[in-house]
Amino acid sequence: MPHLNAVLETALYVRDMARARAFFEEVLELRPSTADHRMTAYAVGPSVLLLFMEGGTLSTVQLPDNRGSIPPHDGKGPVHMAFAIDRDSLGEWERRLYAHGVKIEGRTHWSKGGESLYLRDPDGHLLELATPGIWPNY
Repeated sequence: MPHLNAVLETALYVRDMARARAFFEEVLELRPSTADHRMTAYAVGPSVLLLFMEGGTLSTVQLPDNRGSIPPHDGKGPVHMAFAIDRDSLGEWERRLYAHGVKIEGRTHWSKGGESLYLRDPDGHLLELATPGIWPNY
């Protein structure tokens, strides 16, 4: 049986793309690899974080030059995702979030030695900054 290699993309649905981009680019220092009025893509390690406008992909998207199509998708409400960070950068992240006025909503010390900080983006999504020692594979 074939196996899955990794989670390649994670999507968050946002109500205001300019506001979301400002947060992810100013606070988390992500740089877009592609962007338009309905979506922005950020390379994060071997994965891609996709921001889509809520309601912006309710119809099939036809790609140019007969490259195919992308079926409709959408989402609402706050979801959770985690970013992997180095253990020794945890304090630097705390200072950066504080400097940008981003509240740390929670902190977890995991039994395998990892630590997580929890914060919200402007759309209310719960973002986690996690050091190694949380899961068997991380």
